[in-house]
Amino acid sequence: MHAHRYGVLTGRYPSRIGQFGVLGTWSEPIIPVSRPTVASVLKRQGYDTACIGKWHLGLKWEGQEHRGSPPLGARFTEGPTELGFNYFCGYTHAANISTILEQDRVIAEVKKEENQPLMLRKALEWIEKRDPQKPFFLYFPMCPPHYPVAPAPEFIGKSGGVDVAGKDFEGQANPKRYPDWLFQGDAMLGEIMQVLECRGLADNTLLIAASDNGAEHRAYAPLRESKRSIYEGGHRVPFIARWPGKVKPGTTWNHPVCLNDLIATVADITGAKLPPNAGEDSVSLLLALLGKSDAPTREGTVHQSMGGDLAVRQGPWKLIFKKNGSRELYHLESDLGETRDVLATNPEVVAQLAALMQRYIDKGRSTPGAAQKNDFALSLAREEKARGKRNRK
Repeated sequence: MHAHRYGVLTGRYPSRIGQFGVLGTWSEPIIPVSRPTVASVLKRQGYDTACIGKWHLGLKWEGQEHRGSPPLGARFTEGPTELGFNYFCGYTHAANISTILEQDRVIAEVKKEENQPLMLRKALEWIEKRDPQKPFFLYFPMCPPHYPVAPAPEFIGKSGGVDVAGKDFEGQANPKRYPDWLFQGDAMLGEIMQVLECRGLADNTLLIAASDNGAEHRAYAPLRESKRSIYEGGHRVPFIARWPGKVKPGTTWNHPVCLNDLIATVADITGAKLPPNAGEDSVSLLLALLGKSDAPTREGTVHQSMGGDLAVRQGPWKLIFKKNGSRELYHLESDLGETRDVLATNPEVVAQLAALMQRYIDKGRSTPGAAQKNDFALSLAREEKARGKRNRK
């Protein structure tokens, strides 16, 4: 399972807009307000919607010099409340975790370690206020397991964990505090589950817990590399769903899913019809969640790295298209650690996967439906052409 915030909310691969790196405090919005999101689809179906936590999708700031942090009272547009969320409280991104935003403006400055307790409190208060008769959607992008490592005082030393993968790190990676940071993330999820139970909402709520990408700078064997990488350590994370009476406890799903699939899934659950320019790379997980099928939901899944590499996964095979023009092929069922590149011995597989990827690019979508336009000139030979031109000079 892999994803990106843009994909989570839109059901579209971020490579289609050329988004490979990360955004900063002053970055422009990357989701136009005209594009349907999970929140706007559910809002139209009568849901109360909230986003509480890390936004990291850009905002349009009004009359601010784009330096440092926006001051108290600074306003922005084209944010969560214009993309389907009734309520928003959060921060632009992890590097600016101290600046707290609510609805359309900056409302406070806090210490780093105060941010996550504040976000949790806002989430619990929002759930507490819900009318039990009215459906709701809470998108709660918490900071753990990512940086900054800033556990609240009550969690310091509480986990008893040892950061084996990051034991040699220093500075913001903070291996002494990292286990406590993860423990705090788990506790936050536990409190949300508890308030759902107390309000009598748990039995009729689909709860999904997942991460947007692999571990922060930490490689966990046998997975190769970590967050930002095109290899499995950059993408393969847990996806856990709880839906009493619908999802059978203790069951597992042995095929790839992608958080892009959220928008098609909620449309399927609520009976919403997605227009052709929505959820281009989103596939409903409903049959998988209900245990009504054990066939793969996705024809193929596209990965990307921060550096601009692409990959396509189908069944046990994963074909990587490096930005420098080279390619690699791995058979993940027999080689999860991606230690043996079998490109040279599997020309038919390579041709088939490259054709699949090219179709996904040409159609502007990886799902059935009317062809759409990409907002970026995606190509599988982005630098091969450039190299060829240089060589001919």
